[in-house]
Amino acid sequence: MVSGQSATTIVPVYNDPEGIESTAESLVTQSGSDHTILIVDNGSTDRTRSVIRRIINGRDDIQLLVEDETQGSYAARNKGIERAEGDIVAFLDADETVDEDWLETALRVMETRGLDYVGCRVELTLPKTTLVGWYNAHTGFPIEQYLEEQRYAPTCALLVRREVFDDVGPFDSRLISGGDKEFGERVHDAGYEQGYVEEAVVYHPARTSFRALAKKNVRVGRGFCQKQRYYPERYGSPGVPPTPTGSGGGEDAEGPESPFTRLAFAFLSFAMLACRGFGYYYEFLFGEKRERGPPTS
Repeated sequence: MVSGQSATTIVPVYNDPEGIESTAESLVTQSGSDHTILIVDNGSTDRTRSVIRRIINGRDDIQLLVEDETQGSYAARNKGIERAEGDIVAFLDADETVDEDWLETALRVMETRGLDYVGCRVELTLPKTTLVGWYNAHTGFPIEQYLEEQRYAPTCALLVRREVFDDVGPFDSRLISGGDKEFGERVHDAGYEQGYVEEAVVYHPARTSFRALAKKNVRVGRGFCQKQRYYPERYGSPGVPPTPTGSGGGEDAEGPESPFTRLAFAFLSFAMLACRGFGYYYEFLFGEKRERGPPTS
């Protein structure tokens, strides 16, 4: 590792045996020897946990952690943070893959630029070609824009120095979505250096079905309402949703060429915005306020 730094990569997973297998296979090829992988199973009910145990199979660089009590990716990540011993804590999602030099590249840039919190470039891949998948890949993850304008990077491609968590605390496990943004803002307000590492690439499969993309947008809408519930001084009063921003794509993405595709993308953008609105008001009407618990349960 760069300058003797150690790193821990945390990967939460729920009912995704194929995805976690691909991610683990990708991570074990990382250059450098002082790297530990913590896979946190968040209450899977299928064969995911047995697949993880098979992946480990006597390896001392991969560990299985379990977060069964609190269902949510931020609770799972907090479980990993509590056990992480590396100088740098990295986060990926199950089903993502990275190049062999991903971690080494990110650590080198962090060291060179004196960064405490970095987002990596995310390239969306198409597991199969569908209109929804093409739309999702088109909107993408504009990580650099997120960092410049909103002061956060998503947890699907994030590295943070360990002392940052010791100072500002872990993710808010009460949130179903948006906990990465809330945490990133805390990091920025505490004065830590944030940055974007374009050279370190994370490959994320695009959602190729309408159901999967709609489910994500409903969750995003619910998460924003939750942030208002817990942080009204930062996000406004519950019941007043944020200004519509569509499905969250990059402004510089190349537009679709055919009139049919442009029309289809416009419909999907409106539909995903409606899903966010539905999620927001569902949470506003039926969501319950939860007490903040310890970093892990």
